[in-house]
Amino acid sequence: MSQPGEDVPARATPDGRPPAVPSVPLATVLREWGRIGCIGFGGPPAHIRLLRQLCVERRGWLDAREFEDAIAVCNLMPGPASTQLAIFCAWRLRGRAGALIGGAAFIIPGLIVILALSVLFVGGSPPLWVLGAGAGAGAAVPAVAVQAGWSLLVPSRRNRTSAIRWPAYLAVGLAAAATVGAWLVLVLLGCGVIELLARSGPHLYGRSARDANGDDEGARLHGFIAAPAFVLAVGGGVLASVAWVAFKVGALSFGGGFVIIPLMQADAVSRYHWMTGAQFLSAVALGQVTPGPVVQTVAVVGYAAAGLAGGLLASAVAFGPSFLIVLLGGPRFQRIRSDERARAFLDGAGPAAIGAILGSAVILTRELTHPWQYAVLAGALVSLLPLRRGVVLTLLSAAAIGVTIALAAGTVSP
Repeated sequence: MSQPGEDVPARATPDGRPPAVPSVPLATVLREWGRIGCIGFGGPPAHIRLLRQLCVERRGWLDAREFEDAIAVCNLMPGPASTQLAIFCAWRLRGRAGALIGGAAFIIPGLIVILALSVLFVGGSPPLWVLGAGAGAGAAVPAVAVQAGWSLLVPSRRNRTSAIRWPAYLAVGLAAAATVGAWLVLVLLGCGVIELLARSGPHLYGRSARDANGDDEGARLHGFIAAPAFVLAVGGGVLASVAWVAFKVGALSFGGGFVIIPLMQADAVSRYHWMTGAQFLSAVALGQVTPGPVVQTVAVVGYAAAGLAGGLLASAVAFGPSFLIVLLGGPRFQRIRSDERARAFLDGAGPAAIGAILGSAVILTRELTHPWQYAVLAGALVSLLPLRRGVVLTLLSAAAIGVTIALAAGTVSP
């Protein structure tokens, strides 16, 4: 028998407003979202599948249409889409308290695991087997980037609105990721704006700054833009730099975890020298094999820069915008989904982000230093593309190869 307030299907209202949902106990939100945070290996596809099974198929808390619309809107927003989806679903069930508890329960298990592994992989003097595992898994990371970009390429091409602009955005994103690094975000935003202007033209400026209900969004927008000032004030020196890098990761990235790789690498390796290129590859691999959001990679960067405090700060700042987007914009998700301007912007920024994901494979491949790593990379490409093996299995297999080679040779450069 269904428990009261937990298994009642959501029903759409006749006027198109979001359907009413049962009031789910916060303890249930904590338990279920924490479970997904613990078993959510495999990145966004796995997270979305688990959330759909929980909220739509098993419990019937949300209807399928609203869930699919929420996925689409989260993909329109900057930051990690699957994390925003988890926060949104919890928000629909128990409002702000549910969003905060559910989002934290989804994020914290993976954060604990990745910070514990950071101590091994980037802290102090790692043992030989750890260095080998990092070198092996790191060698497979560019293949994961190629697979991630390819999985998005075909559906994006199928839905393209311009036969000329779509490949241009893709090429620009790829070139920018491989060359400009930290400035990639501006390129993605620029592609979105170009498509918006191409499709809206002079009509763009005829829209009112107020929505249909007369709500003034200016104060909220200014508050969001002012967030970097708060971020820079949280600490001096290294902590301020960590916070700024994490804010860019969480608030200014489009298209998923791999889009932020060039940005993070430019800051962590080239600008601030918090870690070596090999360590950065290990950090990206850790973000893939641990449960929860792939963006947790930023916690490894923060740990390399300032220890445990840096890792915790980086994670908090990177995920902060996702909570703000849902808490401030959740009531408007239905309207955002049908907003032509938002869709036009995504049609420009989207293919550029896919190009950036593919371009990140180029900069990650440059960090490989041993001939055997290229053989591991080739094997990973075969595993992920023609054989369609899972990302976690592929990375763990590559890590095992690295450990074997390191122990046999007696050395691996960090």
